[in-house]
Amino acid sequence: MRPTDTLDEADRIMTICNACRYCEGYCAVFRALTLRREFSEPDLTYLANLCHGCQGCYYACQYAPPHEFNVNVPKTFSELRAETYREYAWPGFLAKLFEANGLVVSLTMVFGLALVLSLTLFLQEGSVLFAEHDGEGAFYKVIPYNAMVWPFGLIFLFVILAITLGVRRYWREIGTRRPPLSASALIQGMRDAMTLENLAGGGFGCTYPDERFSFARRWFHHLTFYGFLLCFAATSVATIYDHGFGWIAPYSLFSAPVILGALGGMGLLVGPAGLLWLKWRADPRPQVQELIGMDVAFLVLLFMTSLTGLLLLGLRETVAMGLLLAIHLGLVLALFLTLPYGKFVHGFYRLAALIHYATEWRDRT
Repeated sequence: MRPTDTLDEADRIMTICNACRYCEGYCAVFRALTLRREFSEPDLTYLANLCHGCQGCYYACQYAPPHEFNVNVPKTFSELRAETYREYAWPGFLAKLFEANGLVVSLTMVFGLALVLSLTLFLQEGSVLFAEHDGEGAFYKVIPYNAMVWPFGLIFLFVILAITLGVRRYWREIGTRRPPLSASALIQGMRDAMTLENLAGGGFGCTYPDERFSFARRWFHHLTFYGFLLCFAATSVATIYDHGFGWIAPYSLFSAPVILGALGGMGLLVGPAGLLWLKWRADPRPQVQELIGMDVAFLVLLFMTSLTGLLLLGLRETVAMGLLLAIHLGLVLALFLTLPYGKFVHGFYRLAALIHYATEWRDRT
């Protein structure tokens, strides 16, 4: 990673923390800190992405502002994570989408809605969009199968490629001194990611949105994460139904895709809404105000995508189905387009850091 002022500040703060060691038992960041006497640029980007922003160190630190040392680990690492996403984004010329990301996501939402609605009206008569459709293939009566499946399939493949290549570059750079990857380290890193172990705060929760301990952030993250996975599982099962068995959507209310999608959709309503509520109440001192737009835009997009999906499920046999389908697909398009260049990517970088951490500590436990 190229030298930046944020890297210099992170190096200064980590040097102070390494001398102090008061927060050594707080989280994985400070345990990883003990393995280093100095900090290279890959070390700092690794530690920044290992940080879960629980803020415990900020409220415990005797050198936090207004002390002249001005040690603010959560804020500095948040800035460095954002620089990491831009540095390793693929293709590189799209890295600028991380700047003013809240505005970018908002404009993409408008673009996605306008594009899908315009194409729907171009491909179909207005009477079709506002007519009642039911039975097998009802969705495709509004938007033809090829117009729905192929564009989204190609965009999804691009998303996978862009995220994979970006995280691969990051993984290679932070792994200069890493021992060989083992199955046990991979499993441990995955477990820590799936359980959000580093938001447990040693059993008390995080100091978020303020200095009081709470599990709220961990719970809302779980609802968001597993809600997303359930929705992805619903789409995957529906794909198998369609291409494997020839069963055409929409499916019955008690089918696997509908049950998985409904549960995931509810998680993606409650989780993002809860995280937005916490963010609104959060202490601004450990936050990077310039990055809040990226977080908020992603959460709002997730919430709106889920809301329109659940409304589509509930009203799919009414005259509202066609318009809801177009709106929902427009939001899904915006979500897909912004996934590699917004807050979503933090999960993959954090997973890579957790696996790296498990690998480092494999022979020390």
